[in-house]
Amino acid sequence: MSKDNQLSFADGLVFDYTEMLGQKRLAKTDLEAFAPQLAAASEAVKKTFETGFSKAHLSKDGTPEHVYFARQAYLQKGYPNDEESVARLEAFGKKLQRECDVVLSLGIGGSYLGDKMLFDIGAGAYWNEMTDEERHGYPRVYFSGNNLDTVASRELLSQLKRLQAAKQAPLHVHLIAISKSGTTLETLSSFSYFYGNLHGDPNFVVDVTAVTGLSAEESAMFRLAQRHGWECYSIPEGIGGRWCVLSNVGLILGAAIGYDIRELLAGARDVADACLRAKPLENPALVNAGLKYLAAEKLGMDLEVFMGYGNNLKSVSEWYVQLDAESLGKRYDRTGKVKHYGRTPIVAVGTTDMHAQTQQHQDGKRNKVVQFLQVADPGERIELPNPFPEEKAFAKAAGRDMQHLLDVAMESNEQALASDERPSARYILPQLTPRMLGQLLMFLMFSIAYEGE
Repeated sequence: MSKDNQLSFADGLVFDYTEMLGQKRLAKTDLEAFAPQLAAASEAVKKTFETGFSKAHLSKDGTPEHVYFARQAYLQKGYPNDEESVARLEAFGKKLQRECDVVLSLGIGGSYLGDKMLFDIGAGAYWNEMTDEERHGYPRVYFSGNNLDTVASRELLSQLKRLQAAKQAPLHVHLIAISKSGTTLETLSSFSYFYGNLHGDPNFVVDVTAVTGLSAEESAMFRLAQRHGWECYSIPEGIGGRWCVLSNVGLILGAAIGYDIRELLAGARDVADACLRAKPLENPALVNAGLKYLAAEKLGMDLEVFMGYGNNLKSVSEWYVQLDAESLGKRYDRTGKVKHYGRTPIVAVGTTDMHAQTQQHQDGKRNKVVQFLQVADPGERIELPNPFPEEKAFAKAAGRDMQHLLDVAMESNEQALASDERPSARYILPQLTPRMLGQLLMFLMFSIAYEGE
């Protein structure tokens, strides 16, 4: 579906680029004149999907590598996910639900950021403080291995000991070590710390699952899994770390909290299907990519603020920062010419960073594109009481819905940028369901792939 300056996927994500256009911004004619380049990028990504190769994606030794990011959406033999692999993940999640007290997810980069995003959205900020009944028997989840941090590691070990003491019985801890190479320093350091301190202690039952490349020659984690009989999940070939959230890497965390990973993949499939068949100027991800490329090249917009309105959207922004920075931060173009392309992506949260960053967004250098992420219906409403009617400051919000106030704040921010002719765009999710999240993630992946082309 499309309206003026707005494109959307069926029953889902809406991309509104109205405020990318106007004085000191881009013109609709800029986008229309760029249509041949958009069409070429569309065909290149379609060919990559069909063949599994991108003409410029090479391994460290200079040989062509597969590019399978879009294939993650499809349950098909020979693709990163199939019916058997998803069923296995679901069974793993049910096993954790029956047997496990705590999961430690150990990974860095894409092996952390995507998992943390799924946890923040699917479980929520207070998951680990909930009762077993409130979590429907699924385990508490903690993250480590995403930094070489002595204090954080020690504190987490102390927390596990507190949980064990409160249980007054052995605490069942499951370590999920995620590393494609099986040699990642941060992951192995964290794994060795927790395994070394917990394994053999009668107060703990320790299980291990490795998510790694299935090469005994290359992956230490795979060799250990074979030696000790640990369960092992593959990180599929052709899925780089920053793209891997819809593979075993991210889906295993979704399974650990009972998140609907089938619906997540169905949403990703909605977007992949649409992008692979849409006309260039009717493809939301392609238009998004084209506008940001033009803003960088024509307007010098070399910063990109990704601002989700809601606390649980912060980790979406953090995930996207890696996807953008690592994919588009390039010294050379495909002809070998020095280019130094790419925007610096910035994490922001509304309304928090309206009090911290928007002074710079609205009044600072004209070198930023601001991307707003909005969830239209959060699924619950809070009407604010007025416990202090004698104070006029409280009357402004009394009786109002908190989500309405959040939406008004975002629109005010958007309007303030527009009033000074500064570009912004808006991504709107009807709700934050697994299907809608899948749509958003694949939309952003396609956008980055198109811009790379």
